[in-house]
Amino acid sequence: MNFQERPAPDLVETTGAGRTVAAEPSPQDWLRARDARLAATWEHVGAGIVEIDREGRMLRVNHKICELTGYSADELLGRTIFQMTLPEDVDADQAQFEGQRAGKIDRYTVEKRIACKNGGHFWAEVASSAVRDADGKFLYAVRVQHDITARKHAEHELAQRMAEQAALFELSERLQHVTAVQEVYDVALDAITRALSCERASILLYGDSDAMRFVAWRGLSDGYRRAVEGHSPWTRDEKDPRPVVFENIPASNLSDELKATIAREGIGAVAFIPIVDSGRLAGKFMAYYDAPHRFSDAELEVALTLARQVSFGIARLEAEQERRAAEQGLLQLASIVETSDDAIISKDLNGIIRTWNASAERLFGYTAAEVVGQPVTMLMPPERVDEEPGILARIRAGERIDHYETVRRRKDGSLFDISLTVSPMRDRTGRIVGASKIARDISERIAAQKKLRQNEQHLQELMEAIPAAIYTTDAQGRITYFNQAAVELAGRTPTLGTDEWCVTWKLYWPDGTPLPHDQCPMAVALKEGRAIRNAEAVAERPDGTRIPFIPFPTPLRDADGKVVGAINMLVDISERRQAETQQRLLLDELNHRTKNNMQMLQSLLFTASRAARSDEARRVLDEASGRVAAMAAAQRVLYGKADATRFEAAEFLQAVCETAKQTLPPSVSLQCRPAAGVLSNDIAMPLALILNELITNAVKHGCTNHAACAVRVDLTARDGMLELSVEDDGEGFDLESVRKTASGLQLVLGLSRQLHGSIEVTRNPSKVALRFPSERAS
Repeated sequence: MNFQERPAPDLVETTGAGRTVAAEPSPQDWLRARDARLAATWEHVGAGIVEIDREGRMLRVNHKICELTGYSADELLGRTIFQMTLPEDVDADQAQFEGQRAGKIDRYTVEKRIACKNGGHFWAEVASSAVRDADGKFLYAVRVQHDITARKHAEHELAQRMAEQAALFELSERLQHVTAVQEVYDVALDAITRALSCERASILLYGDSDAMRFVAWRGLSDGYRRAVEGHSPWTRDEKDPRPVVFENIPASNLSDELKATIAREGIGAVAFIPIVDSGRLAGKFMAYYDAPHRFSDAELEVALTLARQVSFGIARLEAEQERRAAEQGLLQLASIVETSDDAIISKDLNGIIRTWNASAERLFGYTAAEVVGQPVTMLMPPERVDEEPGILARIRAGERIDHYETVRRRKDGSLFDISLTVSPMRDRTGRIVGASKIARDISERIAAQKKLRQNEQHLQELMEAIPAAIYTTDAQGRITYFNQAAVELAGRTPTLGTDEWCVTWKLYWPDGTPLPHDQCPMAVALKEGRAIRNAEAVAERPDGTRIPFIPFPTPLRDADGKVVGAINMLVDISERRQAETQQRLLLDELNHRTKNNMQMLQSLLFTASRAARSDEARRVLDEASGRVAAMAAAQRVLYGKADATRFEAAEFLQAVCETAKQTLPPSVSLQCRPAAGVLSNDIAMPLALILNELITNAVKHGCTNHAACAVRVDLTARDGMLELSVEDDGEGFDLESVRKTASGLQLVLGLSRQLHGSIEVTRNPSKVALRFPSERAS
């Protein structure tokens, strides 16, 4: 039973007459009454009271402490005061209680948060007093706890408001000194995280994009920014956008995908705060909280104030940058006007000169003091004065006059050619108030153009005088010029600007195959940007006649090396073709007669060899027959082609080898490996005789066992030199020891000197190699 519910003791007494009189209380009654009053006071006082033992366990609690915590007395008794304290406040209380229990202090006061049964807490100011025995030993402590939650909330709100105001003041102050947009962003992020007590923040703006993009952020991952960039709770043209907040992301109505993205970033609450510039939505800033957060109206007002400050800061910086750019532009413009090589003059709508730069002074010879305020007609020769009214009329109509070429007069009276560009000048309202004039002396250009026309005329006359067809094209292959010789060769008059690539009617390759115009040498030269040489073609005239010719197309380039056209000369080779045909007939006749003579000589040598009685005579006659056969083989290769000046190395080697095989025993294997390249005709005969001698020598001296004998022949080219080698399976020989005794070797050495070559003999394997230049020196 509570003390306040216990009845007070009776302190009355009844007399015999039935009267009741007050009885004198006994000491025991007085003590009981006092204890009852104290117990009632203790129980119903407006502060929570707790008695604790030296371990901090609660021994006795009053009704107020039960009311504050939500626990019953039975639930509280036996618990320690530290179990009921929020963990972050335990150390401060416990340290002082230890001092009180140890007798260092009798009384202390502490402010801390005490847990409630409903999961919340309240702030309490706790005054702890020690109760000791006569010897000063600690018995227990009485703790009086006053609820100061309202005061703490007020203090927090005040501190929050002060922090917000300080952040706003600092933002406003720092924005006055920023010089770059990125500095605005950094200052704003500092203010947002400080004023709104959020862990992270970001700024997104539209800029030139149709979607908001991150321009600055704190504590956000790249993946999160990519996932949410462009998202906005407002449309771009929305009027008066308001803040949008999500105080508890998991419980919000956001899409599951967006919730998952935000959850991965560890964000519990977020606020979207619009940034408005001149009444239009310019972007937003975001405030992020790691845990759910309740946004008060005061916080949102602060957030909007921050957004306005950010908008003002960006706008101020942009305006400052525009102002500086304008000032710089004006300075540059003034510098350009003053240092320009062109005369720059302004005049009013009455033709009166108002400004005059240094180049105008150099060009016309007048100083600014002499002309400002004077009519611009003072610069015109008398016969040109009538131009001014027309120019002013066009300026008043808002028309710009570009590169008007005319004649003006200098102070000394001399006339010169000039190019004028005249533009209307407007005031801030757009009204035309005058004209600016840029004047450039073009006397040299006019003179150069005149000289160029003269040179073009001279060049045209020169090309007309050249007895060869000449024409030019632009970069696309369209005909731009042709001389009379081109008309005569083509049998037609080309159409300038329409005909392409060639002036001829039809084209053919020398073998008679049709040649499309867009594949002709001139087209190749233009498309590949290179001159074409050593090409031949045939032109067919409209009357059906055909003309063989050699083209010489050459690209033409400008100063930058870009192909701007091409020139082509067509050389008629009809007479040369006739001469070549005649020459071919003569060569064929010569080849025929030479072949017959060689065959006759070879037959005579063969007959003489069969009739000879001496082995030595037969050997000499057989050798001579073999040499004549080798020469005949070279003769067939050389004169069996249209070009009798060069021959294919492979064909030559094959012909001489086949001829040599006919004189060898069947058991000898002659292996002539494939050769490559082209040889000149003046080395054909010496080389054929050398090869015949080397093969004959290899069979005679290197093949001691004819049943297993092989001779190998190679003709290779490298670094401008040719090497002819003959290899056999014999033991080889020493060149110096047989140089003067072997007649065949002497012939080889003599012919090699004729080819400016050198002979090298090796053993194991046995090989004779002749190295000589691919082109015979003159």
